[in-house]
Amino acid sequence: MRALEEDQYVRQIEGYLPDATVAFIDEVFKANSAILNTLLTILNERLFDNGSVRSRVPLLCLVGASNELPESEELDALYDRFLIRRQVGQVSDAGLTQLLGSSAVQQAAISSFSASARDSGSIAFQQQDFANIREQAVKTVSVPTEVVNVLTDLRAYLQDKLEPPVYVSDRRLVKSVALLQVAAYTSGRSSISLHDCLLLQHVLWQRPEEADKIGEFLMSQLAADDGLQQANYIFSGLFQRACQKLSDKRVQHDLAEELGGLKSALMERLEGIAGSLSDERKIVDGNLWLGQDEAEAVASQLAPKLERSRGDIEAMLFEVVTLEALLRNGAQVALEKQLNVHYLAELMGSRWANYIRHASPEQIRTLALGKGLPGSFPVPLRVSSPFISS
Repeated sequence: MRALEEDQYVRQIEGYLPDATVAFIDEVFKANSAILNTLLTILNERLFDNGSVRSRVPLLCLVGASNELPESEELDALYDRFLIRRQVGQVSDAGLTQLLGSSAVQQAAISSFSASARDSGSIAFQQQDFANIREQAVKTVSVPTEVVNVLTDLRAYLQDKLEPPVYVSDRRLVKSVALLQVAAYTSGRSSISLHDCLLLQHVLWQRPEEADKIGEFLMSQLAADDGLQQANYIFSGLFQRACQKLSDKRVQHDLAEELGGLKSALMERLEGIAGSLSDERKIVDGNLWLGQDEAEAVASQLAPKLERSRGDIEAMLFEVVTLEALLRNGAQVALEKQLNVHYLAELMGSRWANYIRHASPEQIRTLALGKGLPGSFPVPLRVSSPFISS
């Protein structure tokens, strides 16, 4: 009252939000304009204007709850400040039985824990620990190019391909990366993995139904094998050159060398998938930010997709090894006994059919006339299995 008499409007903040480190606000979107502006200042700058004094707010975490999503544009700024978003459904029948039956026991346990914490005078984390964790995570955890590509593709998918579009602000995207860095750091890693990106299904949606679509997109990215598409494109070019230049020993040798490099790359990718299949559950379970049910769902969905990728790579690897062996053996025989294109047609029928389907008329004419492909020498084919035993 004395401050009011002196034309100073000063609030009592002790025990209230400006004095809190962790806060919970129910029905947060029903606040009036003055409170909304104050909340934005607290969330953005951790500052509170109290009369003529601007004080620092020690807030570490603010949890908001609402029975309805914000509809007016004036609430968009505040809504965007809540980084992690989770929809909480109704308690199931099984959960309700457990909840009602154990409420007294839980309350006793909470009271006992609180008393123990007060008596010991210590807690697991101090306020400074939280600040240090985020600072260290941002400094030490790297953001791989593949993660950046997923974030870029995801925002493009949300804003360009979904209907209605889902807007993702630059601020939200930057804070999402910081969240992924903290998730990796607290899981004992120095680099963000694609599995950490699964958290984005709880970050980038505007409406709850969009979370599942984001989750599906992220799962497709985890199981995608863009490298296989590139390898297939490269091999198609090598196969085409082989069909056109089988009479040239030097070209055979060069093609065999290039195929050897492609074989090594495919072997490395195959080993990576084999390792992912064996370590998949370990990676997911090691992420402290995924719940048990969510981790089990991720592992069960990814395993079949990785198995399919392994099968596709093994099929291509067999083709690569077959063509490499054919060319290496053919390059070693007498000059007058050269390879015949029919070996390629017989040993690699589907690849040959695809080549003929897309070949130019001149290429077809050359093959039909046998130009540059004299003789028919049975070249012994020695192929050693490149596959990894599981």
